[in-house]
Amino acid sequence: MPELPDIELYRHALQQRVVGQPFERARLASPFLLRTVDPPLSAFEGQTLREVRRLGKRLVFAFEGDLFWVLHLMIAGRLQWKKKGAKPPGRVGLASFDWPEGTLVLTEASKKKRARLHTERGEEAVAAHDPGGIEPLGASFEDFDAALTKNNHTVKRALTDPRIFSGIGNAYSDEILFGAKLPPHRWTKKLSLEERERLYEATQSLLTDWRDRLIAEVGEKWPGKVTAFRPDMRVHGKFKEPCTVCGEPIQRIAYADNETNYCAVCQNEGKLLADRGLSRLLKGDWPKSLDALEQMKRERKG
Repeated sequence: MPELPDIELYRHALQQRVVGQPFERARLASPFLLRTVDPPLSAFEGQTLREVRRLGKRLVFAFEGDLFWVLHLMIAGRLQWKKKGAKPPGRVGLASFDWPEGTLVLTEASKKKRARLHTERGEEAVAAHDPGGIEPLGASFEDFDAALTKNNHTVKRALTDPRIFSGIGNAYSDEILFGAKLPPHRWTKKLSLEERERLYEATQSLLTDWRDRLIAEVGEKWPGKVTAFRPDMRVHGKFKEPCTVCGEPIQRIAYADNETNYCAVCQNEGKLLADRGLSRLLKGDWPKSLDALEQMKRERKG
């Protein structure tokens, strides 16, 4: 799912192409995309786009006339900039939005069509889409700390809960926790002041660095590959690869359709965190350290 740096990348690209331009027309290929009918998409035709902003993991298109689009790309939704008149492609195409200088194409490479577009009238209606989490970039440590410790959650859940922090998901939370040298399972109310300060600094630096890096790499081009797995990430998507700091293999905790990646040495004093699936399978034989894990592998091979 596109997260804060990725949404900012899209926002940067859209600002150069459609802000200040009158919207021409929309062509929907999927009836599941549009979740509201009032105001209708036809009401936006001829209206000038004033700005594009981010609301958590959503893009908000603000038109004149107090009209808005609120677009949530969900997991597999992506935006492409094409020559004017381009049609939504094949089975993955959801919609095409025509502008004077090109066409914005929305795709979703998934059988489950989860991307959603809401048309709204007025700022109050837009605000209703905000889950309530604070914006991590620009937040003071005091505000960050208050949000973090208001309730007791694992630090991984706290970072990814949009009701606590806005725009952070699975990928960048892994990178933040690695930067802060904290394990994902630590309870927020058990974090020391020094650990909470490390987490705050890592959140600020990681999100800012990735946002600025992605925008600099793309420049004036359109971002052709928005993904949760980037080669320069330290732990996310790096299962079994050597840690860039200590050299030990990156570990994972798999659950549902997601996984958390971490370094046992750098983040958890060399101790492995139990993976739900393997824990059920191995039960009492689950290794507690990297050495025990390697020994178990040798024994199984033998």
